[in-house]
Amino acid sequence: MRWTDVLDIAIELDETYPEVDPLSVNFVDLRNWVVGLEDFDDDPDKGGEKVLEAIQMHWIEERD
Repeated sequence: MRWTDVLDIAIELDETYPEVDPLSVNFVDLRNWVVGLEDFDDDPDKGGEKVLEAIQMHWIEERD
């Protein structure tokens, strides 16, 4: 997965952290969790705030 795969990342986060409320996650933790995903294979420094916001929004939608 790459930073552009925001929906796939959100699904993976939802499966990896089912007990976590996506609204309570700060961007530092979110970034660390994304780069720590087993299938993540991109430059960790390329994930900016807009990408993290998109991932978080998709993660919230996955919960609904």
